Amino acid sequence: MPLAALGPRICIMGPSNSGKSTLAQAIGQARDLPVVHLDQLHHLPDTDWQPRPVAAFVALHDAAILDERWVIDGNYSRCLPQRLARATGVVLLDVPTLTSLRRYVARCWFDRDRIGALAGNRDSVKWAMLRHIATTTRANRRRYDALAATIDLPVVRLATPRAIAAFYRTAGLTRPRRAAIRAGSPPAGT
Repeated sequence: MPLAALGPRICIMGPSNSGKSTLAQAIGQARDLPVVHLDQLHHLPDTDWQPRPVAAFVALHDAAILDERWVIDGNYSRCLPQRLARATGVVLLDVPTLTSLRRYVARCWFDRDRIGALAGNRDSVKWAMLRHIATTTRANRRRYDALAATIDLPVVRLATPRAIAAFYRTAGLTRPRRAAIRAGSPPAGT
């Protein structure tokens, strides 16, 4: 499916550490779409992933989806119905759990300028996150299967790192340089 078929409001969902933020940034650059990283809306900047109050997060989320053009990465099922109601296309990443675990550890140890990071935060390996990735991915995979079968939107499903790389190539996407992303301003309200 061509990237243009996903329209001007694209949701990118998938397991933690599957490459959602990097793909969102690449699509945003290629299609000139504002990029919204839900992790940045859900968590307070300059903290170690401290969540905002629920009402504040929902308000930021709902304001972001009112725009006519965007690419949003993240799951946050609490707000998924209203996000899908505005979306024009969905990309589902479905990488193996071991890939997500490996990417999580690598980003915490080696990736100081990762795309989608919280302002003022340095990621560190946390047991709770390792457990979340190891136990939640399987259940989420079943939910994504059901979601893909029921939504009336164009859906691109990418189930392996190789499939993701092929999507980058066929869509003419370039992996964004982190230094360029750091120089940009964070999304409104963060």
